[in-house]
Formats: sequence, structure tokens, C-alpha cells
Amino acid sequence: MAPTAPSVIDQAGPPPTAAAKFTSSYSDLARQVREAGLLRRAYGYYLATGIGVALALGGIITGMVLLGDSWFQLLMAGALGIVLTQIAFLTHEAAHRQVFASGPVNDKVGRWLANAVVGISYSWWMTKHTRHHANPNQMGKDPDIAPDTIRFSAEDAAEVRGPLRHITRRQGWLFFPLLTLEGLNLHVTSIRSLLTGPPKTLAARRRELVTIAVRLTLYVGVIVWFMPLGLAAAFIGVQLAVFGVYMGASFAPNHKGMKLVPAGTKMDFLSKQVLTSRNIRGGWFMNVLMGGLNHQVEHHLFPSMPRPSLAKARLLVREHCANHGLPYTETSLVASYAIVVRYLNQVGLAARDPFDCPLRQELRGY
Repeated sequence: MAPTAPSVIDQAGPPPTAAAKFTSSYSDLARQVREAGLLRRAYGYYLATGIGVALALGGIITGMVLLGDSWFQLLMAGALGIVLTQIAFLTHEAAHRQVFASGPVNDKVGRWLANAVVGISYSWWMTKHTRHHANPNQMGKDPDIAPDTIRFSAEDAAEVRGPLRHITRRQGWLFFPLLTLEGLNLHVTSIRSLLTGPPKTLAARRRELVTIAVRLTLYVGVIVWFMPLGLAAAFIGVQLAVFGVYMGASFAPNHKGMKLVPAGTKMDFLSKQVLTSRNIRGGWFMNVLMGGLNHQVEHHLFPSMPRPSLAKARLLVREHCANHGLPYTETSLVASYAIVVRYLNQVGLAARDPFDCPLRQELRGY
């Protein structure tokens, strides 16, 4: 018995008449959103959020000073991983022009937060994330589903050879444990991208690289100076692990396990964004916890919409999709994680040993 293939959008895409209908209906939806004032900047919200994050960061630094040489510092490390993720959310919003009306101001703030505070390349992330938004879940175009340690399609999983195959076969169960390494991976990958980029961006890449190098050197230097070496290493490890898990657990529910778009498929904007995105229920608390990523459908349809407006836009988008027969997906956070694990395990079946019984593998869940 062969494993069930992941859900894939029809290669041919919607017929021309349907595509034209959805394109026209998106224009109507965008007009409703503009008339409701949902694209206006929310300066008060972002000012309050920025102050809250700054106070939290100050509280962590104060706690570290008061604790001194104590293994309770690892609690501060975990808290720092959480706060840095919240700052990464603000960086994401600035990159999408959600915070300020001026594009250059958004870029300056986003670049400073990414490079000097979080320690990740802003230009690398912008390039990668822009490609994702243009073609979410499309094979060969979306870098977020490009084959890596985790494989997101049966075709990519089937090509895995060597020891990595054992991870791929169990990648659903291993997904969240592997996220503990994602924080380190983000730092390494962004630095590598700055070292190997095209010559025409050399000056800009050097500026970013210097900023990130200074940030990482100061951070590690202060921790090593302030704590015994073993405690310092544990502190940095916990901070990176919490940062990686929090980041990955916030982004994973958005598209993983949703429909894949085959390479070369042409789709209208509305269908492409809605069919490949998943919302997470949970109200204002989830909006804070996930940095607005819980309203993934609305964020993909209106990337520059400020976080506070996404919940209101959800009502318009959901009604619009219902009126036009377009599936609109939302679920709880826990259910989304179950979907992601099940989906990745299903994909991983393609990496099974050819001498193993496929039925036994499927029944065992990997």
C-alpha cells in the first residue's frame, strides 16, 4: 500500500474564467479593506509594543545582574530567547512596511533590529521572505520548502541518501527537537549569505557583516566575562534553543501541510495566497504570542497591514471566501502542530528503505 500523497493543487490551475473571477473579487475585497481603514498605520500599537519589549529586555538584564553566578541564569536565557523572537516579529513587520508609512524608515528600523539586536542578516532574510510571499508553497520557487534537513515533498524525500534518510523517515517526530538548532542555523546561514553574495552588493553586505560580527562578539564576550565558562556556554545554548523553537513554532503552522503548488502552475493571487495559508485561532493573546502570524491568510493577502487590523480583516476575508466558494483554513495551535507532524511523517515515508514493507511503515507513522 503506497502512502497517500500530500495535497497538491491541480497542475493546470483554475480555468481562465475562474482565475478572472477571483482576480476581480480580490479587487473588491481590497476596496473593502481600504474603506474600512485597515491599512492605516497603527503607531500607538507599535510604540506600546516597542516599549513593552524594551522593558522586558531591561528586566532580563537586571535579573542577570542580580542572579550572578547561579544556574537560575538559564531562566534568564530562556526569557531572552523569547524577547529576541518578539523583536524578530517587529523586524518582520517593519520589513513588510507595517510599522511606518515611509519605506526607507521601515527598512532602517528593520535592518537595525535584525543586524544589531537579533544578529541576523536583514538583506538575506528579506530576499528569502519576498520570494516566499510571491509564491507560497510553490515547488522550485518558495525557499521555505526547499529541500534541506527537513523535506516537504515526497519527491524531495525520495532523493535522500545516506544517514540523513533516517532523519527524513521520522522527520515529523523530529521536527520540533530539530528546531532547537534553528537559532544557530539562522545565524550561520545569514553570515554565510553575506560572505558569498553577488559582487554588486559587496559594500552593503560588508556593513551588515560588521554590524552582526560586533553584535555577536559583544554578546558572547559579555556572557563569558560575566559568568563561569560552563554556565556561559549553557546560557548561550538555552537562549539559541528557545529562540529557534519559538521562531520555528510560530512560522511552521502557517503553510506546512497546506496545499503544494507544482512548479510552473499559474494561479490568481487570491487563490494562491488563501489555498496555501492557514490561520490559527486564539484572539488577542495569539496575536501577541505569534506576532500576527496567526492571521496568515490576511497577512499574505495584505502584507503591509498592521498587526492590530488583521483580526478585523479576517472577518471580511472569511466572508469573501465563503461567498466565492474558496476554502478558508483556520484551526487551533495544537491542532496545527498535529497536522504539521502528520504531514512531515507522511512525506518522510518516501525515504523508506526499499526493502521495508510500506504498510508497516505507514502503520507505524514514519
